[in-house]
Amino acid sequence: MKYRRSGRLVDMTQYLLQHPHQQIPLTFFSERYQAAKSSISEDISIIKELFETKELGIIETAAGAAGGVIFVPTVGSGDALTQVRDLCLELEDPGRILPGGYLYMMDIVGDPAKMQELGRMFASHYRDQNVTAIMTMATKGIPLAYAVAMHLNVPVSIVRHDQRITEGSIVSINYVSGSSKRIQTMSLARRSLKPQSNVLIVDDFMKAGGTIRGMIDLAAEFDSTVAGVAVLTEAVHEETKLVDTYTSLTKLSHVDVQSRKITVEPGNMFSK
Repeated sequence: MKYRRSGRLVDMTQYLLQHPHQQIPLTFFSERYQAAKSSISEDISIIKELFETKELGIIETAAGAAGGVIFVPTVGSGDALTQVRDLCLELEDPGRILPGGYLYMMDIVGDPAKMQELGRMFASHYRDQNVTAIMTMATKGIPLAYAVAMHLNVPVSIVRHDQRITEGSIVSINYVSGSSKRIQTMSLARRSLKPQSNVLIVDDFMKAGGTIRGMIDLAAEFDSTVAGVAVLTEAVHEETKLVDTYTSLTKLSHVDVQSRKITVEPGNMFSK
């Protein structure tokens, strides 16, 4: 069926939002809406201007017979900082204090809308790093990992402490837990990550970084490189971190269990 321009704009916008980092030929939209390529190009220009004005993303165009458009999600720095500051205030609720100075965050990582927004921030930050896979540790990092993966249009590889027969053969390594200094084991199914992948490691919380260090070493077992490390919350303490380079959205700088006071501030994403 033929669409009016208003209908084309709505449907095309939704399609682009649902297919980020994917080259879509103009002929696809032309056939989809039974419209001339010149009309489709005008529609794309309208959407492109709106996306850039609202800082929702960038629409890149490729010329030639095999050309098309690619939607790249982005987040404005001001909007991102505002959202993260609101998150910091939410994390400073004294009722979140857990034994060992950790914070209760399951309500945060369990909020799909919030994860989508935070995932878009990381996807925007790493959009030029040619990420081909997301790696995370089961279980709390999974919601954020899938949110980042959706905005980058890449698969997710889930690392586990326990072996599951449904995952087939696995690759396992031993690593040193940063906080307890204990030797632990992590595993990843061989079919979960393609060799020579460019991996973005995503985690919900980093203290000393032992688990993330382990995932970096595990990626090397698949002959893969690490494009970056994205952390929702990093804990600041005197102990040296086992990871040199990472990007955090929030920073847990102080927890006083006795006075029930928590101090959380924007992470190093906003100081780079």
